Amino acid sequence: MRSKKNIRSTGAPKANTAAKAKFAPKAKHHVKAKPALPPSTNSKQKSTVKVDGIQLNKYISSSGFCSRRQAELYIEEGRVTINDDIAELTQRVQAGDEVAVDGEIIKLKTGKQSLYLVFNKPKGVTSTTDPADKSNIIYFINHPKRIFPIGRLDKDSEGLILLTNDGDIVNKILRAGNEHEKEYIVSVNKPLSPEFTQQMARGIPILGTVTKPCVVRQLGSKTFKIILTEGLNRQIRRMCEFLNYEVTSLKRVRIMHITLGNLPVGKWRYLSHAETEVMNSALRQSLKTEHASAKSKPKR
Repeated sequence: MRSKKNIRSTGAPKANTAAKAKFAPKAKHHVKAKPALPPSTNSKQKSTVKVDGIQLNKYISSSGFCSRRQAELYIEEGRVTINDDIAELTQRVQAGDEVAVDGEIIKLKTGKQSLYLVFNKPKGVTSTTDPADKSNIIYFINHPKRIFPIGRLDKDSEGLILLTNDGDIVNKILRAGNEHEKEYIVSVNKPLSPEFTQQMARGIPILGTVTKPCVVRQLGSKTFKIILTEGLNRQIRRMCEFLNYEVTSLKRVRIMHITLGNLPVGKWRYLSHAETEVMNSALRQSLKTEHASAKSKPKR
């Protein structure tokens, strides 16, 4: 009998000791106190990584391969690699890294001459550098140097579009906050009402926002001129559709101070020295970052 009691008595303290160890509240505080230094070291390392290197989309555009926006699309589609690994949009290119798009090695060109082309795009040509699209603007122009379009012009629209190998100016021209004007001549399917130009000029709700106030002037019973400082997707067509009009033709005739003039449809020319000087002067004051777009975003 004593041996049984002894077994029970000796077993009970062990169970109590285990329970105390399991629910001891101070153990958690002790564990948290030790790793305090490593996280601060890691955070310093992360901040260093962000500072070093070049943003991946900027690296690609600076090489003259395509614009930053197009580079972002290639990255999101998994077509860009860094050292043979699929790249992510947030990655930065470090010294010695090998960047490739669809297997083609991308290299920064030092001392290259900046090219600026004015092209009178015909209908049916797409404003992309994607080689999978056989109707793309690069195939159509067939320029000996690698160039890419600045912005877009719908496939079913025509007129002025700029092309370049200078990735640095693209965002400066396109950001709505920089307020660079783009002028269009538009025809619709029925006579314009007296209220049409006023409503278009005040702003139209499309794509979850309201378009910025703009200049609209009627040129004929079914034709008008519109000057925008932003470039939402198919903006003019969507604005007209909201007012129950259908665009039958759309032609861009001016970007900033650069005009089509007498340039025939399907032809291109280089920007003149004077045009380049005026453009560079205007762009020196432009903002390249998203702050430009945020600054001028219209209220809903």
